[in-house]
Amino acid sequence: MYDLLAGMRILEGSAFVAAPLGGMTLAQLGADVIRFDDIGGGLDHQRWPVTADGASIYWSGMNKGKRSILVDVRSPEGRELLSDLATAPGPDAGMFLTNLPARGWSSYEALKAKRADMIMVALTGARDGAPHVDYTVNAMTGFPMVTGPADHAGPVNNVLPAWDLAAGLTISTSLLAAERRRSRTGSGASIALSLLDVALWSTANLGYVGEAAANGVDRARSGNQIFGTFGQTFETQDGKWVMLCMFTGRHVKAVRDLMGGDGAFDRIEARYGVKLEDEAARYETRDDLEAIVRPWIASRPFAAVAEALEGAGALWAPYQTFRQALSDPYLYGDNPMFQTVAQPSLGGAAFPIPGAPMWFQDVQRLPPKPAPMFGEHTDQVLAEVLGLASGQIGALHDKGVVKGVAKS
Repeated sequence: MYDLLAGMRILEGSAFVAAPLGGMTLAQLGADVIRFDDIGGGLDHQRWPVTADGASIYWSGMNKGKRSILVDVRSPEGRELLSDLATAPGPDAGMFLTNLPARGWSSYEALKAKRADMIMVALTGARDGAPHVDYTVNAMTGFPMVTGPADHAGPVNNVLPAWDLAAGLTISTSLLAAERRRSRTGSGASIALSLLDVALWSTANLGYVGEAAANGVDRARSGNQIFGTFGQTFETQDGKWVMLCMFTGRHVKAVRDLMGGDGAFDRIEARYGVKLEDEAARYETRDDLEAIVRPWIASRPFAAVAEALEGAGALWAPYQTFRQALSDPYLYGDNPMFQTVAQPSLGGAAFPIPGAPMWFQDVQRLPPKPAPMFGEHTDQVLAEVLGLASGQIGALHDKGVVKGVAKS
């Protein structure tokens, strides 16, 4: 956590991954991000994974460091409160990010009518407004048709919601760019962003679109091999798995020194008339290289393989389950990005949570904050931002327009 964006206030209306991640990124840099949900619960309030008593671990992960308010978003009075929060005065306020339908009170036109320099980032599934999520977007990109074993027929989906993650970071970047422009020109901004366009942007930037267009080919599946160089999965003698890559000449030398003492690497170079320092050569001779590496690793226990690869300076890593990774001190125990923090929204359960992943030199890094209780800050926000008196807030509670901390 940092206080680099201290004073900046953003209203967030969100669900699922991309928009909550965009808001959380800003919150971990110090912005006051106020997330609103309907009194009955948002679309993702109980999203899996959940604890044994049904509390959403996912929701807690995506909303760290924010303030949470509950409002009856279907009532005119509730919508007016949200509109007032989004357009409240102040040079660092007047910002709204959402992936919910932006119409009525939440349209840019309606908000701009109340605050001329309003900044709004609205994420949709597709640029024409069609509904899509990461998994339907991914189906259209082409990636599922090159993911999975080489002999597999049909698509293989990625368990990582890559497009949601990319879109979330694009949301935060877009809002900061608009805020910088406003600070210099006084102009607000309506920023339209679609999950599909983020996915297509990423796909094209990685060369997949150019390859299809220029070469007229569909890339073939290659299992766990890495396209364009050498990288493959190998099993050790005791049934553990490692990923071994050769991305540079230094990596080639490390593996050659370990496994090519009988001249096997030299014979590959002579047979094909190549130098393995060349990335394309490593990919074209990947089967020959694998035939050298696989038995070497398969004949040794994991501990011996790890010691040898590490000592040689090879580019490698062990495969781990999530639980194995959690017990790895290099990843979590000794990583100052993580601190064990009790989660009020999960009944006080404590486990490592991350602060921001970037490190600013000479800027104090603050402890990461947990996610709020659902509706924890309703009264506080109404009083601080809108200046409502306790009696006015009480009346809103009585009418069911707002709600505080959800009761179990």
